[in-house]
Amino acid sequence: MHVDDESNDGPSRPAHDRSQLNRSTFLKGALGAVAGGSLLGSTAHATGRGRPPEPAEPGLARRQQQVTKIANLTGPGITTRFRMEATDLGVPARTPDGRLLFVFGDTFENARVGDGWWRSPVALWSTTTNLNTGVTWSGAVGGDAAEQLWYYEHNNPEFSTVLPSDVITIGGTMYLHVMVNKGLGNVVWTEIWRSDDSGASWQHTGAKFPPDLHGGMFQLLTWGLGNDGYVYVYSTGFQRDKPIIMHRVPQDRLTDLGAYEPWGYRDGHWAWGHPPTPILEGRFGELCLRPLGGKWVLTWFNEGDYRIDGIVMDYPTSNLYNAHRRTLIWGAAWGEEDDSHVAQLYGGYVIPGSTLGELHLSVSQWNTEHDWPYRVMQHRIRGFYP
Repeated sequence: MHVDDESNDGPSRPAHDRSQLNRSTFLKGALGAVAGGSLLGSTAHATGRGRPPEPAEPGLARRQQQVTKIANLTGPGITTRFRMEATDLGVPARTPDGRLLFVFGDTFENARVGDGWWRSPVALWSTTTNLNTGVTWSGAVGGDAAEQLWYYEHNNPEFSTVLPSDVITIGGTMYLHVMVNKGLGNVVWTEIWRSDDSGASWQHTGAKFPPDLHGGMFQLLTWGLGNDGYVYVYSTGFQRDKPIIMHRVPQDRLTDLGAYEPWGYRDGHWAWGHPPTPILEGRFGELCLRPLGGKWVLTWFNEGDYRIDGIVMDYPTSNLYNAHRRTLIWGAAWGEEDDSHVAQLYGGYVIPGSTLGELHLSVSQWNTEHDWPYRVMQHRIRGFYP
């Protein structure tokens, strides 16, 4: 693995520029009214869909849902030994050798944003098999300390940091899509890296995407491998003000930009090859699309309604306005949190080993006023779907 060759006793890093990493424009510090009992999110329908939205399976939506915070996954005493007390995201995937790999974003040695050794992305492995006991860590990519997955200097003339978007395993290879940012939300390009040793080392694939591709809606993406040889890709911008569009790409051509086929509405019908049309309107943050239990699941940070939502669909091309949809975790004010209400939440990635009936998510939290907590947590949702 190509990592910083400076010692772990004090690698030199540029001073952390909080103005470039201030996510207060992404996270709601002052809360509006949050419908804590609401199960259904916004149903504004996509331009050109050709039919109005319909409510999401009312009988299922009324089923009892139970949300439990299982554990803090990062923080003092939990990830201190990896020199990463402050971190976020934690995008999980099953490795080719059967472990779990969680990929994290901006990471700092001490329990405060900007305090100590700054890296991104970093990753931890887990051999946890019973998610209900809480994910625990078996090791870090890089050795005793969680090293940056590849070397670059933060706040260099081209960009400030590199953030993970999603990771997928296809056969013996893991692919990691990342966003190269010059200040949060200002994406200068995105790219794909690969690992052929279950995440221990990473190489650039040569795949780079321009930030304005498809009107800026191909910056932050999530992907899932179908049983038809295609990887399905949902994407949006990294400004939390755009809808979702969809592509598919043959699983053996993931790094071929020309192989991404858009899904769009034209001449009264949806089809592959049409210019991409939003499949779901809203203000989307982090996305996670996964095949699960014979269905497909999409979870996301819902910026517009300040919560994490989820959809269960039959196929990635299903009408998302008719699909089963529920709020999974609500936003809350500081001091008013409980298992299902989290202050300044974001993320919401499906942890491998989840089922439709027992969904486990890695959820991020950042107190942008005090820069702590800044951590990843594990929440379990029972009753999301029968």
